[in-house]
Amino acid sequence: MASTLLSIQVIPKTPNGENPYPYVDRAIEVIQQSGLKYQVNPLDTTMEGELEELLEVVRKMHEVLVEAGSPSIISQIKIAHSPTGFSMDTLTEKYR
Repeated sequence: MASTLLSIQVIPKTPNGENPYPYVDRAIEVIQQSGLKYQVNPLDTTMEGELEELLEVVRKMHEVLVEAGSPSIISQIKIAHSPTGFSMDTLTEKYR
């Protein structure tokens, strides 16, 4: 079981004020390519893994957005960490 859950919402500024959704899609592609368990939600995406690898994914997300032309990015992040483990399924199973 992973020790950490990380939820992230990226809010990229776009160069010419265009729709930010294609930029958000690129950020989600980084998560998809990471091999980590994740869930895309309407307002954020939650990942499950070890803290170091999750923070590395966040770093890569920002790099990809800058490379795509975003002049700045705001990310809102929530982290739940426990040495004994956390899982999205355990925390939500009674609601499914």
